Amino acid sequence: AAKSEKLEIVYSYWDGSGHRRNVVIQKGDTIGDFLELVRSQLSKEFREMQNVSADALLYVKEDLMIPQDLTFYDLIATRARGKSGPLFHFDVHEDIRVGPMDARIEKDESHPGKVVERRWYDRNKHIFPASRWETFDPSKEYGTYTIHGGEVTKKEY
Repeated sequence: AAKSEKLEIVYSYWDGSGHRRNVVIQKGDTIGDFLELVRSQLSKEFREMQNVSADALLYVKEDLMIPQDLTFYDLIATRARGKSGPLFHFDVHEDIRVGPMDARIEKDESHPGKVVERRWYDRNKHIFPASRWETFDPSKEYGTYTIHGGEVTKKEY
């Protein structure tokens, strides 16, 4: 039941500049499913999206490239953390119409993730911001975050 709950994901399609959009998915959807929905949505507006597969896209959240086989449910249930905090922070918003009936949709309130073409990343991975990106590893602790040489560490409790 929890995996069929709806989520509104705000993302930014990044092709050198950001194009903010949103899409509604189910918690049980994989990152790959999400990227296919995004590709389909963007293909109406960006011709280059008509000829790429979802496999050719990357979802980057908090400087981490999220593997396509993970589900949003996995990331939420494990409270997955990125370099600067939780990967997702959801709040429930009431009375959003979905289909023929009103439903509650949880909306991600964290910074929007970027969707980029893998080809763009391969060309720009030596340049900021792509130079900071790394593949998300659920077993890794992303405790510190560096900005312009200054270091911010998580609080010790």
